[in-house]
Amino acid sequence: MAASRLRPLTLTAVALATALTLTACTAGASGSHDAAADQPAQPAAVAVADVTTDEVVQVGRLTVAAAQEAASAALAACQAEDLGFVSVAVVDRAGQVQALVRGDGAAVHTLEAAQAKAYTSAAFGAATSELAPRAVGDGATVADLPGTLFLPGAVPVKIDGATIAGIGVGGAPDGMADEACAAAGLEALTGPAEG
Repeated sequence: MAASRLRPLTLTAVALATALTLTACTAGASGSHDAAADQPAQPAAVAVADVTTDEVVQVGRLTVAAAQEAASAALAACQAEDLGFVSVAVVDRAGQVQALVRGDGAAVHTLEAAQAKAYTSAAFGAATSELAPRAVGDGATVADLPGTLFLPGAVPVKIDGATIAGIGVGGAPDGMADEACAAAGLEALTGPAEG
């Protein structure tokens, strides 16, 4: 519906709300009691207008199938190294879980670690092994941000240079082993890394 067709309705609703308020105030001032004045005022109608596509940001996201494929490939890589007791999380850029796999024998804390590492990688657009040095220092650091974990074990998923997801692994005795498994999950989506 065009905005021009909504304006008269909005103005009418505002005028009606103003008239009701004035009537209630006048009745209260004259000393007479009106039961309607004791009722809460109804909110004015809110007009809804369409926005243009120039005012909307499109955010990329992995499909369910791609997220599951990456998680399964990361777990399989860990299992091949006798590290099947890890958990793998694939999250979108906002940290919302898209796929979560808990390996046989993986402790419960590995689920949270995998998710936090994946989110950290997605939010900062880099492998967590590269980010870990940023989390040290006197006073507050980025490590104090809720939901993040600056330990090796996650890689970002990028399309045309923009990060859209993170793959995190938690539970191996060494964070770099976690990260190698996460990289295998990424490779399942992108093919072998060049170089």
